Amino acid sequence: MISHLDGRVSAIAPEGAVIEVGGVGLLVQCTPGTLATLRPGERARVATSLVVREDALTLFGFTGDDERDVFELLQTASGVGPRLALAMLAVFTPDALRRAVAAEDVTALTRVPGIGRKGAQRIVLELAGRLGSPGVAGGQAQLGQSAAGPMLPGAEPWRDQVRAGLLNLGWPPREADQAIAAVAADVLAAGGDAARVGGGDGNANGDGGASGGARANGDGAAGGGPAEVDVAAMLRAALRKLSRA
Repeated sequence: MISHLDGRVSAIAPEGAVIEVGGVGLLVQCTPGTLATLRPGERARVATSLVVREDALTLFGFTGDDERDVFELLQTASGVGPRLALAMLAVFTPDALRRAVAAEDVTALTRVPGIGRKGAQRIVLELAGRLGSPGVAGGQAQLGQSAAGPMLPGAEPWRDQVRAGLLNLGWPPREADQAIAAVAADVLAAGGDAARVGGGDGNANGDGGASGGARANGDGAAGGGPAEVDVAAMLRAALRKLSRA
């Protein structure tokens, strides 16, 4: 098993990233939140899980071991393959998944594209007590990074990252663009102080609407500084917009 990759990021695409290790470029399928931490030309380390099929060997990459371990454990549930497990981690952080399963929050799980109510009930039944308790398995955020994903400067670069994530999850380009526009409108509605964007529903996925998607940096909006955008939070906000459409 390939436990992790440590090398230069050669390219980033909607479906993943190419990381060069020892002169070999390895394609790694990643969640949008993981992709947002990577920069072309820079060195990166990603935890990986190798999925072996008769016709393919596929590497999946994650920001840390905890996310990788949850990805592998999710696949032990009936009907959950690597693609669906990756989609679950695109919508939820590992701790948010633990909370949803522990609370038997079927409604929250059905927000993942490809999971219906019966599938969510089966996941809760089969994974109850197996994912561990929130905050115990090392899913703590690093300095300058939220539990949902990295904080990126500027209000606009997040659009391309979120669009790539939505397309990677199978949403049509037109619907993806509409959801991004709706989330952007929420950010603009927060006003010039870049306050936390409202509209949260406070469900077990640990984020609400675009809440936490934009925050003032430095000494806050009073200083007129630019906002920081949490790409993973904005992606989840866009997914909720799509699920309600």
